[in-house]
Amino acid sequence: MFRDRSEAGQLLAGKLARYADSKETVVLALPRGGVPVAFEIARKLHLPLDILLVRKLGVPGQAELAMGAIAAGGIRVLDRVMIRQLGITEEELASAISEEERELRRREEIYRNCRSSEMMSRQNAIVVDDGIATGSTMLAAIQILQSQQQAKIIVAVPVAPPHAQREVEAVAHEFACLILSEYFPAVGSFYRDFSQLDDEEVCRLLTIAAMREP
Repeated sequence: MFRDRSEAGQLLAGKLARYADSKETVVLALPRGGVPVAFEIARKLHLPLDILLVRKLGVPGQAELAMGAIAAGGIRVLDRVMIRQLGITEEELASAISEEERELRRREEIYRNCRSSEMMSRQNAIVVDDGIATGSTMLAAIQILQSQQQAKIIVAVPVAPPHAQREVEAVAHEFACLILSEYFPAVGSFYRDFSQLDDEEVCRLLTIAAMREP
């Protein structure tokens, strides 16, 4: 179990040491939870930090259960099997997508002024979250990077179930994970402190990272 996201990031950086000081590599965090993890990786490896905006689509009435994810540029990853099994209607799906698209736009506006601007020009992307549960959010992030023809996509998370590893490895170039667990009630179960982050804290970490950019 990790003390918090910062400790998880410090430990995860050890699995990525070969990318230290690379001029071709950027660390991309999935906000909000992935930002403290990615911040520590970027700090230890002397790499620039940016964010990749992706939003999970929660099942109606069960927001923590993902039925898919969306990202900028109209990218959608949907778990059609789950949607069908749970009897989710097209109207409910469209409503969830519309709500998360509004949140994407809101976060783009908030984070715009505390981000660096040249990140996507780098060839290698280390994509970081605080954990993977269903995998839909990470798969949407990978689709964004594939559309931008990133040379190498490295997915790095502190914890994930084995099925997520298989799904990610099928579409990414590399997968780095500290804990693979069949027992997986929730990502937060692997942290003593899994406090929710606010936008102010995300911007604070992005600003600090931008100030020390290599």
